[in-house]
Amino acid sequence: MTGRKGRDIVVGIDPARDWHLPLAWAADEAHRRRLPLHLVLAVAPQHDTHHVDDTPGHMALRRAGADRLDQARNWVHARHPEVDVTGDLLHGFPAPVLGRVAKEARLVVLGSRHLSRTTEFFSAGSIVVPVSAQARCPVVVVGEGEHISRQPPYVAVGLDGSASATAALTFAFDEADLRGAALRVVCVWQPALFMPNDEEVALRAHRALLSEATAGLSDKYPDVHVTHEAMTGHPVEELARAAEHAPALVVGRRGRGGYTGMRLGSVVHGLLHRAHCPVITVPSE
Repeated sequence: MTGRKGRDIVVGIDPARDWHLPLAWAADEAHRRRLPLHLVLAVAPQHDTHHVDDTPGHMALRRAGADRLDQARNWVHARHPEVDVTGDLLHGFPAPVLGRVAKEARLVVLGSRHLSRTTEFFSAGSIVVPVSAQARCPVVVVGEGEHISRQPPYVAVGLDGSASATAALTFAFDEADLRGAALRVVCVWQPALFMPNDEEVALRAHRALLSEATAGLSDKYPDVHVTHEAMTGHPVEELARAAEHAPALVVGRRGRGGYTGMRLGSVVHGLLHRAHCPVITVPSE
């Protein structure tokens, strides 16, 4: 991928699960953005070794992986013949492999197994949390179930005034514009426990934040119809509900964390498990 830094949309192909939904999302996005699509399939070593595993079992896995990559490439060509598609069969555990490839990507698309949080943290096969936490580019997580979007379409984005949320808002405007969709900008106020709260004052402040944050971008994207919604409740539940029929929910993340993604943020982490639509996490950097 030398010389193509920041140009490819990368999609991780899971050889053990159905890859059609995340690949369809990635292929459609590559078509919309007129970007190359790069497929990555990682074959994990069967033994704890730093050398290439040349055992018969591992070689069989590599052959099966190569066949799966060929199938995926042919499937994309049939869906979008004009999209430039490449693929790599790489040695290593999926999360570190995709983390390295993500350094050269414009966007990374992953499928989700919807593991429990404990399983997600400690499973060697888990890729969503570590890749989402460490990638320098936006990461899209597409669930396993078919998602029904409302017509006319709208993209949802969560806003909280942080630098990462500002980056997410910019990405969401661009995504809505490319899709010919409206944009639903949501700000959720969660009252603090055991502290006096004036809900109306808090909601007025959040409405002002929404207006200020979207003003300049609305001028830049005049064709995107924007709605503002300030509400009270739990951010994960309210954002997931707001994006129930959206083709995507966009949220910011605080930057690159460790392998377990502890810096991913509780709201983002919760949405990866709760939201039914694809979730796009956007770093502030």
